[in-house]
Amino acid sequence: MENGVIDIQIRKRMLTASGTMDLVIDTSILMGELVALFGESGVGKTTLLRILAGLTTPDEGMIRFGKTLWFDSEKRINIPPQQRNISLMFQDFALFPNMSVEENIAFAQPEKDADLVNILLEKFGLAEFRNRKPGGLSGGQKQRVALARALARKPRLLLHKNNG
Repeated sequence: MENGVIDIQIRKRMLTASGTMDLVIDTSILMGELVALFGESGVGKTTLLRILAGLTTPDEGMIRFGKTLWFDSEKRINIPPQQRNISLMFQDFALFPNMSVEENIAFAQPEKDADLVNILLEKFGLAEFRNRKPGGLSGGQKQRVALARALARKPRLLLHKNNG
């Protein structure tokens, strides 16, 4: 697994309800490590997730994932989101209401793998709901479908946004 570290050294000026502030992150995270961000509203938690996903660009700095440089302001490198192999899971689950549980999970796969979909359905206790649409699921079941879909991509990094 590459060199096993995610290095983040970025700065992003943000406009908040109380004025402008600089989000400054300088950290290294071991791959496989579980990291939780928490803090008051407006301190930059979501902005950091969006930066890692490639949806927001830092003003300056560097992000290295293993040996791959995702962002470097000095070298003018900014790898687009689709090349970062990240899954971003939001609190609202963002499930497709017109698709079944199975179709929602399979949709995330760039290369279709029915065996993996079946494994995820079993592991998350969703096999009996495979043909059900999200509207017929409980909140917990929807959350499991969203997580199974995020993992179906085989992401190198899984980001989860929870407002709770």
